[in-house]
Amino acid sequence: MEQQSGISDSQVVELLPTAVCVCDMTGSIKRYNEQAAQLWGRRPQLGDANERYSGDYKLYHTDGTFIPHDQYPVAACLQDGLPKKDLEFILERPNLSRIFIRVNIVPVFDDNDKQTGAVACFEDLTQQKEAERGLSKKIGEEKLRELAASLEKLVQKKTQDLVRKTEELKKSEERYHKMVEEVEDYAILMLDSNGTIMNWNKGAEKIKGYKEVEIIGKNFQEFYLPEDREKGLPMQLLHRARSTGKALHEGWRKRKNGTVFWGSIVLTAIHNDEGVIIGFTKVTRDLTERKLAEDQMTEYMSQLEFQNKELEQFVYAASHDLKEPLRKLNLYMNFIADQPSNQLDEKSRDYLNRSLKAAERMKALIEDLLVYSRSTVKAEDYEAVDLNAIVEEIVQSHKEEISEEKGRVIAEKLPVVQGVPFQLKQLFFNLINNSFKYKHPDRNVEIHITSELMKGNKIPAPGVEKHKHYYLISVTDNGIGFEPEYADRIFEIFQRLNNSVNTKGSGIGLAICKKIVQNYKGGITATGDPGKGACFSIFLPAD
Repeated sequence: MEQQSGISDSQVVELLPTAVCVCDMTGSIKRYNEQAAQLWGRRPQLGDANERYSGDYKLYHTDGTFIPHDQYPVAACLQDGLPKKDLEFILERPNLSRIFIRVNIVPVFDDNDKQTGAVACFEDLTQQKEAERGLSKKIGEEKLRELAASLEKLVQKKTQDLVRKTEELKKSEERYHKMVEEVEDYAILMLDSNGTIMNWNKGAEKIKGYKEVEIIGKNFQEFYLPEDREKGLPMQLLHRARSTGKALHEGWRKRKNGTVFWGSIVLTAIHNDEGVIIGFTKVTRDLTERKLAEDQMTEYMSQLEFQNKELEQFVYAASHDLKEPLRKLNLYMNFIADQPSNQLDEKSRDYLNRSLKAAERMKALIEDLLVYSRSTVKAEDYEAVDLNAIVEEIVQSHKEEISEEKGRVIAEKLPVVQGVPFQLKQLFFNLINNSFKYKHPDRNVEIHITSELMKGNKIPAPGVEKHKHYYLISVTDNGIGFEPEYADRIFEIFQRLNNSVNTKGSGIGLAICKKIVQNYKGGITATGDPGKGACFSIFLPAD
């Protein structure tokens, strides 16, 4: 009935109009509803051996006689497997208040008629008892009998409802066991205290390859590789679960046909009423595809890291070797240009000057390539860096150039971040220098640097983790700007939107900025407005 309606076992318990709880054979509570918690006056811990038979309350017969825990009606049902109906008791709650209750208990069996637990229903009779006492003083025996008959009918109806609901719970419990047996994505089995296999579901047969009749009675070490068994891994996991209650592990496991799979296992200890371990549950999942993908990715990343290191070494070596012949070439051309006795015609002089400028650009390109090749560092090289000091140092060291351009840099209070000083100095120098390179011809350069703290989920930059906090540092200028469609292209190496011969730079500066920010697992974006200026947004981790 519940499968057709789509209602789960837990929802059935919660929807019942009376207090209900479900216990296993140890007396530990597996499920209870809100009415039960209100009736007990507390919320016991599910599966806790110390919370057996409904939690920390005391039970008395209606004459006031105390009832020990092992004589509770639930305990009796678990011992003799017989239902207990219409039993009345006095229940004392943790706050010492007492109420009258009626109890109905039904045992739960699996398909093999083996008892797996019990379902208990509780009904608060306090108001009814108080009403009976009050009425007995005010009305005669005849009216009292009429009222009793009426109450009896009401009780019978409620009892019938409770019996019906109890049967539904019993069926729900049976479906729960069948569900475990039918699960195919997980191997679910029960072990005794020595690790001997007691039961087997379809998922175990699918993952491990054994049929139930082939594996019941054998030890769970059967699934481990010889080298793991020699190291004592299976018994170590069993000991860990015995000591801490649970053991988790991932590793290669063996199937019946000799093939292996990457298994993720959870081993959980099961205790009896006295807290003694009587066995273990073992749940295994086949994660071979995930493991192979992770190994392939690790190998790929290792190869990529090796290739990147080789490429960086090559760029560094090539750039370094190019500097010497270029230095000599520049020296010789300057010598020719500076000799007053050399009679060069106008065209030759122009070509010589162009060659000198080309040599200067080549020198700047080589220097930028060297910086780019050295822009990757390890996290252990990080230290606390005050960005205020970084910007101030750049402004002071280029004070003359800034004065010549009649420009100014206005920086607000900036944060202290974890990083490498020379890299962060290169980052801000490139951005400030970029604003001077692409200044507007009709106005002086003005650069504003601001900072604010942001949550990662509000940042559109790639590479930013949504759950972390970042410092947004904005570098805004009033230069020539750029078209919005070029916002990503400007960070690519050797890409310049303005290829004029009068424009300084190698086209590597912003690519260096991007690589530095990526080192810190941050992000960088750019926005431009043609003729009005550009803004570069840097996102550096704050935690």
